[in-house]
Amino acid sequence: MKFSTKKLTLSAVFLGLGLVLPFLTGQVPQVGSMLLPMHIPVLLCGIICGWEYGLAVGAILPLLRSVIFGMPPIYPTALAMTFELAAYGAVIGFLYRRFFKGTAGIYLSLLTAMVSGRIVWGIVQAVLLGVGGKTFTVSAFLAGAVLNAVPGIILQLLLVPAVVILLEKTGVMYDREPPRAV
Repeated sequence: MKFSTKKLTLSAVFLGLGLVLPFLTGQVPQVGSMLLPMHIPVLLCGIICGWEYGLAVGAILPLLRSVIFGMPPIYPTALAMTFELAAYGAVIGFLYRRFFKGTAGIYLSLLTAMVSGRIVWGIVQAVLLGVGGKTFTVSAFLAGAVLNAVPGIILQLLLVPAVVILLEKTGVMYDREPPRAV
């Protein structure tokens, strides 16, 4: 794999955004965590820089934020988020670069990544809580992965495609030529 200085730099920017955005949304406690502020930079990193970078930023971000700021708590939240966000970054980056292009491709990649990441989160939560002697029920999964995440899901569906479409139209995203539209 060939590393790109541009992609490494952008990945660092996305990592920084992921560290800072929760401070902005945390000012509204009722909705702050529901906006899923660390997810957006990881999704953008995966689609803009590629799956490898998205996976790395997703895997590092929750643990780094937990170690530096104490939030999210390392067990089980940050550990489960590590796998969830790594899945988001990897899936969206892989699908968009390999299979899907254009606006429809952004949405297909995003939706697939969102579902995949939430499934990974549920599996990891079940394992982590099982090791701790606790159970992770289907209702807990639905509450954590869907019901409590609705504002963040809506924000991701609006913001991620808008940013990517803007970057595509300006030609910023591509080293050579833009992809074919679907």
